[in-house]
Amino acid sequence: MGAQLLDDGGPSARKGRRRRARSAAPMSEINVTPFVDVMLVLLIIFMVAAPLMTVGVPIKLPETAATPLPAQDEEPLTITIASDGRLMIQTTQTPADQLIPKLRAIAAERSDDQIYLRADGAIDYGVVMQVMGALNAAGFGKIGLVTDPGGPLLDGTSADAP
Repeated sequence: MGAQLLDDGGPSARKGRRRRARSAAPMSEINVTPFVDVMLVLLIIFMVAAPLMTVGVPIKLPETAATPLPAQDEEPLTITIASDGRLMIQTTQTPADQLIPKLRAIAAERSDDQIYLRADGAIDYGVVMQVMGALNAAGFGKIGLVTDPGGPLLDGTSADAP
């Protein structure tokens, strides 16, 4: 007498039916792969384009051997002193007597009180110090001077040289 296998509709039989039933039903899961691909492409585009948007007013910055400051969450608040003595907050020209009131209004809406001072290399050092003194007297203590990297060291060698 031989043993006979009976299909009693156990777990394996139900499993097969479920698979067939699921394949016929519409898929309700979201495929995120195309979404991630698009987001990565946009991220690369913005990473390349962001430094090009922060240039502001064209000036000739002095070159130094200083290391760059770390990145911030907000767009940095920048004051520019052009070669002809014009003062600008970001890219907006501002008269000297309105500089501090406008900065106070802008700083009230920001979480970071860091100010970056960009000054053309041809501008008199005294003018730069007058602006820094006015900023300090107005309560702005975190002032960073912006320069171009790769300038000479004190011993006359280049900062880029090994």
